[in-house]
Amino acid sequence: MRRTVPPSAEIEDQIDQLLAVGVGENPRESLSSLAKLGARLIIQRAVEDEFDAWLGRARYDRRPDYQRGLQNYQSGLRNGFRPRKLQTAEGELSVEIPQIRAAAEPFVSKLFPRGAKLLRTEPLKAMVIGAFVRGLSMRDIESLCEKAGLGKLSKSTASRICSELRERFEQFKRRDLYEVHLAALFVDAVFLSVRPDGPKEGVLVAWGFTEEGERVLLSVMLGMRESHEDWLALGRDLIARGLGAPLLIVADGAPGLIKAVEQCWPASDRQHCCVHRVRNLLAKLPERERERVRGAYWQALDEAINEGDGRQRLKALVGELDEAGFTAAAKCLNDDLDALVVHLRYPTRHRRRWRSTNLLERSLGEVKRRTKVMGRFPGETSCLTLVWAVLDLYMSHATNGVRFTQLERQRLRRIRYEGNEPAAPEETPEEVSVA
Repeated sequence: MRRTVPPSAEIEDQIDQLLAVGVGENPRESLSSLAKLGARLIIQRAVEDEFDAWLGRARYDRRPDYQRGLQNYQSGLRNGFRPRKLQTAEGELSVEIPQIRAAAEPFVSKLFPRGAKLLRTEPLKAMVIGAFVRGLSMRDIESLCEKAGLGKLSKSTASRICSELRERFEQFKRRDLYEVHLAALFVDAVFLSVRPDGPKEGVLVAWGFTEEGERVLLSVMLGMRESHEDWLALGRDLIARGLGAPLLIVADGAPGLIKAVEQCWPASDRQHCCVHRVRNLLAKLPERERERVRGAYWQALDEAINEGDGRQRLKALVGELDEAGFTAAAKCLNDDLDALVVHLRYPTRHRRRWRSTNLLERSLGEVKRRTKVMGRFPGETSCLTLVWAVLDLYMSHATNGVRFTQLERQRLRRIRYEGNEPAAPEETPEEVSVA
């Protein structure tokens, strides 16, 4: 049967079908399938575009009149596709290579030299990432591909990759947030080499859990020095686009960030990241005391039954440190102590998740890993676009969302509309479901 659509379009349909179904009961298997389909799509598109450029016309384009009737075999005719198996970093992938007939020479893709059985996907990834972040200059893209040993990249492929990504990022920055109701907002920054020279600069990131338990990426913007003004600009942008006050905001203890949070969302609870605080605390202790104090700190938070109990336990640890002569450590722990126990107002099974920015830091760790191969970026637009692209993929396919029970929803509603009242002894709810 004659193929009416190119293989790349068929792969796109498979991706759409997989996304429509969701991760289902086997999220790891579904995400692995999605990753392989994405790798196949990148490779398949590249070879189809390369073939179009080699042939001199796109699919369904007619040959010029002067070629038809003259038996110009040099122009050639499309003759279907030949499947080829490739061993890549994503495992074995199947790609279809365009075939030609009535041509003076066969088509040989620069991506797949004759006799090669292993496709080096790392240079291919470098090509695609480079196209993403350096899309303003075709010369840069071509240079990157040549250095990777992949030959010349089709201008149409590079243009499409870059324009699609930039447009999606612009839409992300403009989209309204009126329908987003956050249970918890996490804010943090990652420092990257944004420009060809100069020091690293902060890229500010905000994401959260909605009251439905869904993870949502909200903002990626340049922060320069991660100052009060930078964080205030991020908060005002979210508010201007319609984001209502979150129930809880989780952040580190940077003074500028704290001040901006209190200005933008004065009615929201602010949780000081417990992990950042214990790092600060241990840095002020001698090596011999660190494990003991670390254990006492986490025990106080883990065993606390409510906010008041947690505050009392940490105060006792402050007193113990002070009596032992560790005055600087005691002062560090006592500073902003009330904000360390705010998470204890919230449903028990979500407290550990909401007491630190660890979840956000993991995604920022993925950003660092992906951008490490780039070295320095050519400018802030390129840098922010790639950071957003990595985070968008990470957030979209993360498997650690939450599902609130009815009792937990009632608790969150009380916090939002009635303030935090002393909680009754907590019932034993169902097990947390992974969304």
